Amino acid sequence: MIDVILSGANGRMGQVLQTLIAQQSEMQVVAGIDREAFEADFPTYQSIEACQETADVVIDFSHYSAVPAVLTYCAAKKMPVVIATTGLPDAVKEQLVQTSQQTAVFFSANMSLGINLLAKAIREITPVLEDEFNIEIVEKHHNQKKDAPSGTALLLADAVNDAVVEKKTYIYGRHGNDLENPLSELGIHAVRGGTIPGEHTVIYAGPDEVIELNHLALSRNIFASGAVKAAKYVSQKAPGLYDMEQLIDEK
Repeated sequence: MIDVILSGANGRMGQVLQTLIAQQSEMQVVAGIDREAFEADFPTYQSIEACQETADVVIDFSHYSAVPAVLTYCAAKKMPVVIATTGLPDAVKEQLVQTSQQTAVFFSANMSLGINLLAKAIREITPVLEDEFNIEIVEKHHNQKKDAPSGTALLLADAVNDAVVEKKTYIYGRHGNDLENPLSELGIHAVRGGTIPGEHTVIYAGPDEVIELNHLALSRNIFASGAVKAAKYVSQKAPGLYDMEQLIDEK
């Protein structure tokens, strides 16, 4: 049995994870952390420092401001951790690396298997098209999402840059009256509205033809499912930094 401490347990994704983990025969939540007090079938705390339970892995789906305390806790306990929270500042990303020297840390800007397969496809397609095609990324999310562009859009943009010789300059939205739009630029555009769970489109626009790679999240269940897969994977790993592409490659 894999025992899980769930950080952000009472948030939207935390509640989805509670339901999904309850359906797993080999996994259970032994404690939940959330800044707002709530009731559950397991012990709950308003800070991870107060948690009394031991576990095999922590899954964090909270807010970027809560992540440093989670990483500090996991480093001290030598407890593997899945960081599924997005919008992390650079200082917190550096803490991820530092924590990975003490325990296994799993981080991906998007927990969807489909998005990470899309990133792999981008790395294969881009070298063939980069000399003649403009590349743009459009991402759409619900109106409650706080960060823009999304971490996933940046993940996909980085996949493009991983595959090219001359790194592209990221342009966050285009505006003006005298744009040149050279191939050396990669436009990243954010749309916010309604209850869109998440949609990402990578556009390759060349002479007389356009290729679009699209991923549409139909529900938040895909992110919870990915986080559960990540928790099972990282709970058995030695200290180090792991991501979804490594999980896919080892399947």
